[in-house]
Formats: sequence, structure tokens, C-alpha cells
Amino acid sequence: MNDGMLDSRALRTALGGFATGVTIVTCRASTGERVGLTVNSFSALSLDPPMVLWSLRLASPSLAVFDGAGHFAINVLAQAQVDLSRRFASAVPAKFDAGLWGQGVAGVPVLAGCAATFECELASHQVAGDHRLYLGRVVAVTSQIVPPLVYHGGHYHWLGEVLSNTTGRMPCGS
Repeated sequence: MNDGMLDSRALRTALGGFATGVTIVTCRASTGERVGLTVNSFSALSLDPPMVLWSLRLASPSLAVFDGAGHFAINVLAQAQVDLSRRFASAVPAKFDAGLWGQGVAGVPVLAGCAATFECELASHQVAGDHRLYLGRVVAVTSQIVPPLVYHGGHYHWLGEVLSNTTGRMPCGS
């Protein structure tokens, strides 16, 4: 630590200790163009009403498109979709030329074969630090039992053995 400030590299390393799922967040630009990017800053927010949130760097070239979109989809990737995660995290053109894409609510691109897909109406967005938070009201959801893609410590991981949770609920505090 310097002058009471956190070392950003140390913070990034510590945050990388939290395993996350990997998503491709998609929307339609006002021109009709499909836009998507790989995101691991996704979280459940509320069951009643059904809401989720995700965040995007303020420096992202996609920020204005997502700000103007009334709907978006969170496509939670399966392990088998690791190449799509890499593709949507890159600057490669024609990102949607790979994968099986359909149209969801308001024409938002939805990806087949995902662990889950949340189609959302934008409820609000706000700046928080160097990111914009997007809160979405879930209007449609699909899911299937497939191993999800996991990101931890700056690397992709496969899940190991699945442990039984007989209650189907998260531990205390959730």
C-alpha cells in the first residue's frame, strides 16, 4: 500500500481469487447491428422482481451501444464454449460468425447451448468507479444442465466433481 491507497495489481490478484462464471452479454445497436462481449462481472440481484446486474468498463468502445439499448441478454457459457469466450473478448471482426445464434426479446442475440440465458429489459444503469453497472429486469430465462465455463486467477477452468446440495439453496447469507 502507498499513501493509504491500495496497490491496483494486488487488488486485481486478490479479486482473481474469486471464481466466476463466464458470459457473453449481447444487445442490438440502434442500427440493428448485433453487439456482444465477454463478461465475468455478472451477478444475480433479486428474485422479486427478477433482476440481474453486470458491469462494463467506462473506457469500453461498446459502452454507448449498451447505454442506448433497451434490452440485453446474458449468455452464461458452457465449458464447450470457451472458444466463443475468447472470440468475444478479442477485437476479431464478425464475432457472431461463430456459434449458433437466435433472436430473443427485442431481437437481442441469444446463444444456443449455454448453461443459462437471461433476456433482460434495461431497468437502469449508473457509474460506479471506472465501470458502469447495468441492472436488468429478467423477462425470459432458459437453462440446461451442462458444465459451465469458470474463470479463476486469470485462467479458464473446468469444474471437477459436482457435490450434492440436498437443499438446493445457497449457504447462509445469500
